[in-house]
Amino acid sequence: MKLIVFGASGGTGRQAVVQALEQGHEVTAVVRKPENFDVRPGALEVIRGDVLLPATFRQALHGKDAVLSALGVSHKNPTTVYSEGTSSIMEAMQSAGVLRLICLSSAGLDIASDTPLLQRMVIRLVIQRMYKHAYADMARMEAAIRTSSGINWTVIRPPRLTNGPRTKAYRTAIGKPLPGAEGISRADLADYMIRSIADRAAYGQIVEISKTNDKRARTYE
Repeated sequence: MKLIVFGASGGTGRQAVVQALEQGHEVTAVVRKPENFDVRPGALEVIRGDVLLPATFRQALHGKDAVLSALGVSHKNPTTVYSEGTSSIMEAMQSAGVLRLICLSSAGLDIASDTPLLQRMVIRLVIQRMYKHAYADMARMEAAIRTSSGINWTVIRPPRLTNGPRTKAYRTAIGKPLPGAEGISRADLADYMIRSIADRAAYGQIVEISKTNDKRARTYE
């Protein structure tokens, strides 16, 4: 496939680029500072782009099979990177005739009903307040994606991210809460992003994901 990755210089985006190349896909990585992007093997094109400036990446979308969006911000200030950036990506996709979008959000937007009381309090009183601006913009992003037209989208909501290895053993729940969700490595999250491209069951759905310590759980090969 011919893939284009936004947020490619972040931890998950970089993993998505590396893994897609390893699987033989052609990849275009959109980054703000190409000189600092050190992934160079395989069929890779690196372009300088800013999701808030559609003219910087619009042409690169032509001929692509799918878009992977791993946008993120490193500050706690008000932001529109998720909402305006993703809206710009979707508009460019529609102009280029690209239909498939895999987009990262966060499990922090909602608190699962089975979350223990202490953890619930930490999420509500600490995490949601600390990242309130990012979460608010992710919520706007998800709303824009849901109301989009002509795009086969999947929004993935991961929990806490780690730098652990790719295990290919993780749990997912499509269109429903995932009980007992824990953290997941960026490598496994990127693995699922790529795998979900062809999964029609995930079209138009929010997917929750988590690592698993259960050897009986599904392992992706």
